Amino acid sequence: MTAALDLVQLRSFVAIADCGGFGRAAVALHLSQPTVSQHVRSLERRLHTPLVERQGRGTRFTPAGERLLAEARRILAVHDDALARLDAAGRRTVVIGSTETAADQVLPGLLTALKDAYPDRPVQFSIDRSTQMAEAIDRGSIDVAVLLALGPQTPGRPVGTLPLRWFARPGLSLDDTVPLVAYSEPCGMRRRAMTELGEAGRRVLLAAESTSLEGVMAAARAGLGVAVLPSAGAVPAGLVERTDLPPLGVAAIHLAVRRGLDVDLEAAALGALELFFTTLTRSTVHDH
Repeated sequence: MTAALDLVQLRSFVAIADCGGFGRAAVALHLSQPTVSQHVRSLERRLHTPLVERQGRGTRFTPAGERLLAEARRILAVHDDALARLDAAGRRTVVIGSTETAADQVLPGLLTALKDAYPDRPVQFSIDRSTQMAEAIDRGSIDVAVLLALGPQTPGRPVGTLPLRWFARPGLSLDDTVPLVAYSEPCGMRRRAMTELGEAGRRVLLAAESTSLEGVMAAARAGLGVAVLPSAGAVPAGLVERTDLPPLGVAAIHLAVRRGLDVDLEAAALGALELFFTTLTRSTVHDH
């Protein structure tokens, strides 16, 4: 079996034809002329036939050299086209996932950082619940995910925390029984709310549940009950914070990335989130 042809040597061989000689080929390829000559000799040894012969002060291709030249052009064209396609694949859309409850607070800064770091990469968002986000990361259908971590099984690395707060329609009257509007199970915020109310001696009535953040917010705005939401300081429109209920602590925010993700892309996302939470912490300290 004939030994494999070397692409670098084939490129030198084609350059001799295109540039009109060994010297010009060496200049075009930023190589020394002896190196180009060595490439040709290596090809001749592999194919066991002369490929280039002297003609006066110049050179010409032998019949075997002409055949190799045609094949070399095809080989290099296929190779270069493949590299172009792979490079385009490397610039494929970056898919960023986020839980609904963190999206409007965290994603703007993350998007800006990734756009600055990768201006040629289109970005697509996927907004869902943490459970679905974690499954998508595991499948590899999402590149980067911002997850609300209220349990030990949340994938990714901790990057910060958001306080959990109670919100309700202005003027909502509460007694010992607290009407709760919450996400449908599984929901860590719902479970924490019920636990904290129970430990404070308050009864809980599940007044409404929804699979979406908008559904929870709509129920709270309608006065059906109080909702638990992570907050970076802003109060949702149409609601007020309730400070007369047990404190809920904080929810950790995790950054999860798919296996095999470009380490520079991961670093850009991590840097954006660390900046967000550093700024949030300074703002909180300043406000107090």
